[in-house]
Amino acid sequence: MTPLRPKGSLFVQLLTLTSLTLVAAWVMSSALLILLPPPAPDFYRISEIEQTYRGAPPTFTERRQLVLSHQDEPPRPPLEGRTIPDIRAQIAADLGVPVDHVVLAGERGPLSDRRVGRIIRDRAVQAGIRQDEHFLINPFQVGVRQSDGRWAVVRSEPRFGLDDWQQRVALWFALSALLMTPVTWIFARRLSKPIQVFAQAAERLGRDPKAPPLALKGPAEIGVAARAFNEMQERLQRYVEDRTAMVGAIAHDLRTPLTRLRFRIESLPDDQRAKYAADLDQMEAMIAATLAFVRDATRPGERTPLELSSLIESLCDEMAETGARAEAEAGEKVVLEGDPMALRRLFANLLENAVKFGGQARARVFRDAGHAVVEIDDDGPGIPAADTERVFEPFYRREPSRNRQTGGIGLGLAVVRSIARGHGGDVSLINRQGGGLRARVLLPL
Repeated sequence: MTPLRPKGSLFVQLLTLTSLTLVAAWVMSSALLILLPPPAPDFYRISEIEQTYRGAPPTFTERRQLVLSHQDEPPRPPLEGRTIPDIRAQIAADLGVPVDHVVLAGERGPLSDRRVGRIIRDRAVQAGIRQDEHFLINPFQVGVRQSDGRWAVVRSEPRFGLDDWQQRVALWFALSALLMTPVTWIFARRLSKPIQVFAQAAERLGRDPKAPPLALKGPAEIGVAARAFNEMQERLQRYVEDRTAMVGAIAHDLRTPLTRLRFRIESLPDDQRAKYAADLDQMEAMIAATLAFVRDATRPGERTPLELSSLIESLCDEMAETGARAEAEAGEKVVLEGDPMALRRLFANLLENAVKFGGQARARVFRDAGHAVVEIDDDGPGIPAADTERVFEPFYRREPSRNRQTGGIGLGLAVVRSIARGHGGDVSLINRQGGGLRARVLLPL
C-alpha cells in the first residue's frame, strides 16, 4: 500500500481559512474607517431656500436640487436647536408671513465624527457663507403655510443610486474582494483536490477492481478515509480471488469422478450407455466452460485505449465472411480504456446470439451522457420480460430442452455481464417494439 502523507487536519485548514477571512475583513474595515474621509451632508443657504419659494430655485452641480411641493399637513418632526428660532424669523420676514406660519422639520442626530463638522465649516467658507449667515444641513423640510391653509414645503430632491462616498466605499470593497479572490481560490483548490482525487479513485475501482491503491496527499481526515479505502479494496480483491479460485478448484476436481464414471458405464447396455455418455459429455463441457471463465476472470488483460466502432465493424466483417448476416451502422468514433480481448469476447457473444436466435445482427455505437453505448438488434421473437435478467445467470438456459449444440452451456451472457461490469458498465436486454431483441451495453468513458 502506498503510504499517505497527510498535511494537517481538515479542521485546522478550515479554521485557518475562516480566521484569515475574518482578519482580512477587519483590516479592510479599519482601512476604510481610517483612510476614507467621513461623508459630509449637503447644506443650503436660507436665501437659496427662499429663492425656491419665489419660483426660481437655484441649480447645483454637486448638491441635490431643491424642490417645492404642497401638502395638507405641516412637515414633521420639528427641528430643535439654538439657531432654529432665528432661521424661522428670517424666513418669515423675507417671505412676509407670520413666524408661526413657518415650520422647520427634519431628523438631526449628533455628528458621528468631529471631522464632519469641520468639513461643513470649511465648505461653508469656500462657498462664501459668512459666519453670521444661516444655513440648513440636509435632510430638512421647510414648510410655509399658505392662505388657503395648505403647506408649501421645500426639501432636497431625493437621489436615486449611491452617493459619492457610498460609491467610494463600494469601490474599495470591490477591489478588496478582487485581491482576496486568488487567496480564496488557492485555499478552495487545496481543500477540494484531495476529495476530488478520492472520488475518482472510488469510481475507478468500479471500472477496474485491480486498480492501484489510492495515493493521496491531503488533510489527516482524508488520509484516514483513503487508508480505509485501500484496505477495503485489498479485501475485495482477496475475496473475489478466493471465491474464483474455489470455483475453479471444484470444477477441476470434478473431472476425476467423471472419468471414473466413464469407465463404469462401459459395462452398461448400449441404449443406457449412450444416455449416460451424453450426460457426462454435457457435464464435461460445463466444467470446461467454467474453468475457461475462471481463467479469464483471474487473468484480466491490460487496459488500453480502444476505439469501439472499429472493433464492432471488424467483428461484423469477420462474421459476414462466414455467411452470417451481421452489419455495423456508421457512427461516431468512441474511444475508451478497456481490455481489448475481453471486450472483443463480449461483443462477439452478443453478435453471435443475435445471429443465432434472431437471424441477423445490426450494431451501432454512440455516446450518451458520458458513456459509450453499443446496441445490437436482431429480428427474433424476443424473450419474456420475466427472463430479461435471469438469462444472465450462469448455466441458465431459457429452453431446457435445447442441447449443447443448439443452446450452449449457459455461460455466454454471464460472461458478457461480468466483462461489462468489470469495466464499470452493464448490459441489458430489451424487447423492441414491432419484434426483435436489443442488447444494450453501457460503458463509462
